Amino acid sequence: MNADVAYQQCINPDCGARFDCGFAAGGFKCPKCGELMDTQYNWDKVKLPKKLSEFGQRWANRNNPLDFSGVWRFRELLNFCDDEYKVTIGEGQTVLQQNDAVAKYADMKSGCLFLQYEGLNPSGSFKDNGMTAAFSHAKMIGAKSCVCASTGNTSASMALYAHSCGLKSTVFIGSGRIAFGKLSQAMDYGSQTIQIAGDFDDCMRQVQDVSTKLGLYLLNSLNPFRLEGQKTIMYRIIEQMGWEMPDWIVVPGGNLGNSSAFGKAFSELKQLGLIKRIPRMAIINAAGADTLTELVNNKKLVWDNGKVNQKIIGDYYADLTARNFSPHTCASAIEISRPVNLKKCLRAIDVCNGVVRAVTDEQIVDAKAVIGKFGLGCEPASAATIAGLKILRAEGEISSDERVACVLTGHALKDPNVTVNYHKEKQGEFSNPPIEAPNNLDEIIKLIS
Repeated sequence: MNADVAYQQCINPDCGARFDCGFAAGGFKCPKCGELMDTQYNWDKVKLPKKLSEFGQRWANRNNPLDFSGVWRFRELLNFCDDEYKVTIGEGQTVLQQNDAVAKYADMKSGCLFLQYEGLNPSGSFKDNGMTAAFSHAKMIGAKSCVCASTGNTSASMALYAHSCGLKSTVFIGSGRIAFGKLSQAMDYGSQTIQIAGDFDDCMRQVQDVSTKLGLYLLNSLNPFRLEGQKTIMYRIIEQMGWEMPDWIVVPGGNLGNSSAFGKAFSELKQLGLIKRIPRMAIINAAGADTLTELVNNKKLVWDNGKVNQKIIGDYYADLTARNFSPHTCASAIEISRPVNLKKCLRAIDVCNGVVRAVTDEQIVDAKAVIGKFGLGCEPASAATIAGLKILRAEGEISSDERVACVLTGHALKDPNVTVNYHKEKQGEFSNPPIEAPNNLDEIIKLIS
């Protein structure tokens, strides 16, 4: 354990309690005030490169599993455990694709839009970046059993890494609120699955209580070590852009772990002098699960140096409860109305001068079809980024000649029903339905001609 290098700290400025990295009880919430915690570093005790580009030299040593990993290649920037504990199954072999066809759809100039495709991870989503880090911490502290609540991708990734590490794993899912493509992975990899009569927010409450009472290792993004791994998505974008910064990062909302991790990544890189400027961030929610949009844009909730107005949050959540509100969107990965990383996300918005928008399911599936048509099949939540970019271009918030990196969080086969229904039922202008034909050669040839 790198006790002299890394520690955990409560994000509440009125508390600021510190704990060593061996602490994992209570679902990773501060035992003094109940707030979220960060993984922090004594950077003067970390041997860092003088330039960010020096991390790229590790590509020449790809026979070393840690150098091959797209997470641990940057290990000095998440230096909370010794190498002997680090877990890797080849995560982070992702691509940043410049895509002019999708750029045209979003009204961006040629050469300005980049798609960060996280669907190439072992479990097919960005979650593997976080799981490799979280399971390294779990291994370090000797955890034997783990648990998560999930809309799909978390369960698939946790189950895969638990299998590779020999940990028992249990997944909580809501009734009928998980894409079969994702659920099939969790079952295939051997996780116990418990279906709760409720939505993801209900599962999230239950899993925190269960992990506390039974001492299970919690793998939702409340876990600060998981977010440390997710920082590396930004490092790889910078790497693939020739170690230059984009002007904008666009990311789906949901439980807000990614946006929180990205803000922390940029804040640390700037603090360490490894980047000169921080890109702006756009966080895109589904209109059917638009808590962040409402709180930030309409209720004017801000980070305020950590002194977040809890009353605004409490009143909003009380109203959701009074209305018996449950989020609904085709983008199951972001179908969340009480995001656990809300406050960390507010900090990221502050760090990155960020904006928040919501997009309809119709806008999501149209964007998804365009992305697929031009080369990268993705899950619905991923397509929210392009739908959001299109809105931000129409508003003039993003200029057509700015360099924008959109994070595509998961593979197309995560939620194939959405794809098939969109095309087969002709739900949008980009639908590509199958054509029925008689069992006759001449008639078939006419259709092809």
